[in-house]
Amino acid sequence: MSESAELPINFGGLDEEEFSSFEGASVLVHPVSYEGTVSYGTGTGAGAMAIVDASRNMELYEEDTDAEVYKIGIHTLEEFTPRPTPEKMLNDLYDRSKELVETGKFVCTLGGEHSISGPVIRAHAEKYHDLSILQIDAHADLRESYDGTPHSHASIMCRMVKDLRIPAVQVGIRSISSDEIRLIESGIPTKIFWARNIVGRTDWIDDAVAELSDNVYLTIDIDGLDPSLVPTTGTPEPGGLGWYETLELIKKVAASKKIVGMDLVEYSYDPSFTAPAFLCAKLVYKTLGQIFRNDTPKISGATDQKN
Repeated sequence: MSESAELPINFGGLDEEEFSSFEGASVLVHPVSYEGTVSYGTGTGAGAMAIVDASRNMELYEEDTDAEVYKIGIHTLEEFTPRPTPEKMLNDLYDRSKELVETGKFVCTLGGEHSISGPVIRAHAEKYHDLSILQIDAHADLRESYDGTPHSHASIMCRMVKDLRIPAVQVGIRSISSDEIRLIESGIPTKIFWARNIVGRTDWIDDAVAELSDNVYLTIDIDGLDPSLVPTTGTPEPGGLGWYETLELIKKVAASKKIVGMDLVEYSYDPSFTAPAFLCAKLVYKTLGQIFRNDTPKISGATDQKN
């Protein structure tokens, strides 16, 4: 049996209480198991815990920031399980997220389908003024409703941008409906960076960062990345972002803005193909490394952060 298999079931497989306890943690990882409004592929309900499990196999040294990021303290919360209706699910998740945000710790939510981001973002918006949303996604998620519910995964950004008027920057979009186009043209506060214009390049990133306010909530729908990297997602749209341009975007946002909360959603668990779960775990860990880059002691001092 491998050594990692013996590690605790928490994000990073942390077996040192000083780095995994709630009291000492700077980061709360909140797994949310829900796929109540999925419309194509399934498996997102098991995605959060699969990411936690995969994370136990990561190297905990993060080379981009030359740091052992886990030493900021990362506590994995109890799994948030499904409720009987979408409305009940999102209302209860809002109440729980509000409690977590009020602790002052950084909340990293793992999904689960993208509808779960709505109540989490709402809880952050009530605490952090001048909040904007950076959304990495293949889909705009601006439908008024979908499959008979306004609480659908396809409607989450409509609730945030249209209803709550939280401005957004939407990156990697490459699938959208005519109704969503009409909504955008009506003047809602969003700026889209279409995948066809940015994939394989990084010269657009400064413009995207400039559109964000000082406080940023980061929501990563993993289908924003190309399906050659993550084929196990609900709707694997071709033509998505690459690994390094995604990391460069996150790095630049973290360097000039305050990322106050984040989520990663829409990974669909497939027990026969677990590599994408590991990618999701690593993306979360590297993102935390950038967010807390000034709070982690350096290991070698040799990493050139300018490159």
